[in-house]
Amino acid sequence: MNNLKKIGLTALAGSLVVTSAFAGELTATGSASMGVSNITGSADASTGKDFSMANSVYLNGSTELDNGMTVSMYFELDAGVDTGTGTGPFDNHSVTVSSDTLGTLVFSGHGGSSAQSAMDTTAAGDIWNQTLGITGPTAAAAGDDSLYYTLPEMMDGLAISASMSPGRAAQETHTSFGLVYTGVEGLTVKYGQGDSGAPGAETESTTMMASYAIGSFTLSASNTEADNTGAANREVDSYQLAYTVSDDISVTYGSETFDLAGNATDEEVEAFGVSYTSGGMTISANSYEAKGAGNSATAKSDKWALGLSFAF
Repeated sequence: MNNLKKIGLTALAGSLVVTSAFAGELTATGSASMGVSNITGSADASTGKDFSMANSVYLNGSTELDNGMTVSMYFELDAGVDTGTGTGPFDNHSVTVSSDTLGTLVFSGHGGSSAQSAMDTTAAGDIWNQTLGITGPTAAAAGDDSLYYTLPEMMDGLAISASMSPGRAAQETHTSFGLVYTGVEGLTVKYGQGDSGAPGAETESTTMMASYAIGSFTLSASNTEADNTGAANREVDSYQLAYTVSDDISVTYGSETFDLAGNATDEEVEAFGVSYTSGGMTISANSYEAKGAGNSATAKSDKWALGLSFAF
């Protein structure tokens, strides 16, 4: 982590009206990682070996105002974003205003989450998203110029959030909400619901997820349904079993099944992973098997991936 310089951060009063600038600190963080993967099969055009490395830098700044509110900003520089259009390398960015009594409000200029999409990662960790020819579940609208609000804690172990994505051309304003309960040791339960899409093509997405950790084992399960107007509904079921062998070694097995209404063939993905961490260095090995991509009974892809990352 490198301390770059001091900057002036614009503070927002309780009414969210701009008042005055306060000195804050801006820091830059990143990561060092490299990886190699290989895909074989018929389900994806990118079959073959691929090398990769980390390519993002994250700028974070925050300050506490005299009224007790905290204002922070986040900005991502990503070498792989929009380089062909001249708008890169600027990527996700947001401003956050929070206090113990008012809760937390996040304004995302780009790359924000909705209250539902923030929890629609499958229990297995979106293992479909490995260029295996499978399209992920539809999430409630978020993204550019969106608002995400988390209420102050009203009871132990319960977090409540809501979000709004503004309407654009031929699109209405979309809203969503989310609930997270962690009031029982080892147990996490999540529920989120929200909408997206233009008039006549709206999608109502609902996510339910639960995980329970006992000893060295953690079992997670999730279900996401996308009810579409004028199109086939889509449902995703997922589970994962994680085992912590020691402080350094962990093993995971996960599965995801995608059911598109009206199709006899489901899309299925399974993954097995092992990771080893020592002295700030993490080595990971993962294998993936996908069947039925594009709801085709003959489609199949296999992938293995090796990764090496460093914490600093």
